[in-house]
Amino acid sequence: MENKQKVINSIDPNGVGESGKLFGLPFSADQADIVLLPIPWEVTVSYGAGTMDGSQAILEASSQIDLFVREIPNAWQLGVHMLPISEEIAAENIKYRDLASQYISLLEEGVQTENALEMKVIPQTINEVCEKLNIYIKNQVEEQLNKGKIVGVIGGDHSTPLGLIRALNDRFEDFGILQIDAHADLRRAYQGFIYSHASIMQNALKCQNVSKLVQVGVRDCCEQEAQMISASNGRITTFFDDEIKEAQYLGNQWGKLCKQIIDQLPEHVYISFDIDGLDPRFCPNTGTPVPGGLDFQEAAYLIKTLVKSGRKIIGFDLSEVAPGNGDWDGNVGARMLYHMSNWTGVSQGLLRSR
Repeated sequence: MENKQKVINSIDPNGVGESGKLFGLPFSADQADIVLLPIPWEVTVSYGAGTMDGSQAILEASSQIDLFVREIPNAWQLGVHMLPISEEIAAENIKYRDLASQYISLLEEGVQTENALEMKVIPQTINEVCEKLNIYIKNQVEEQLNKGKIVGVIGGDHSTPLGLIRALNDRFEDFGILQIDAHADLRRAYQGFIYSHASIMQNALKCQNVSKLVQVGVRDCCEQEAQMISASNGRITTFFDDEIKEAQYLGNQWGKLCKQIIDQLPEHVYISFDIDGLDPRFCPNTGTPVPGGLDFQEAAYLIKTLVKSGRKIIGFDLSEVAPGNGDWDGNVGARMLYHMSNWTGVSQGLLRSR
């Protein structure tokens, strides 16, 4: 097999990207420093669907990205590879998404648990199959970590990275999560589903080595979630979108606010990026869009500033990209993925920034 340097020497970074290759670059999983696990899964989505196609949309759009990054010379040489999208997982998703949809419809019709057998059987079935997926993802992640790779998960809905977070929990004694999201995702078994996309951070916090959760851009939050944040004794710090905007209206610059956000995080940081943390003009087809949110460059600056603070990104996910009928959502997702990958490389000493 060709070594990585030989592949780098064969690439013209100013040329046309290879179709079907992430960012148009021909790095194999063995040659790449970052390996991405695509998960076409949205079984528990509670509003709009389509995120199961997110990783494919990102892959297709990624070859159109210009590779030059002003602050990171030779960023493209890092080597990022997306593993094949599993047809088996996609088929399982369709099967159990239909079942979950039946259950959600019953809930919305006001059917009580004690009045329908389905109300007991369906959540149990969905919970079991979701936990099976979590175990599969954790095993896949551990295989890559054992090879010395940095691992990211590309959803699918926001439930998909739990296996990755669990794997990192086994390897790091202390790490924080930076969550960029429109939603707090702290619900307890939302709609009866333990591993709901709306419960990902509730589940992540069950990992004892996650010492801190810092949420940015949240603008949809239920009372139960607000109470959990307040009762967390500082383990959860939430920078609500309206508070961010109000601070900016009063003259606080984004750079200053980013410092306040980053100061809450420990040395090792996992980034969980739900694309709906951005303003919906960047992700109009995402499953649960909410008015408000971060500008693309605001989110990009936050990640860059996190790395320049000396913190190390140990893994990441990008979720809830839904392509709809066009290319825009995949385009935005691909560009944010390139940005996160590059700055992860800088944080790990694999790339140098100016």
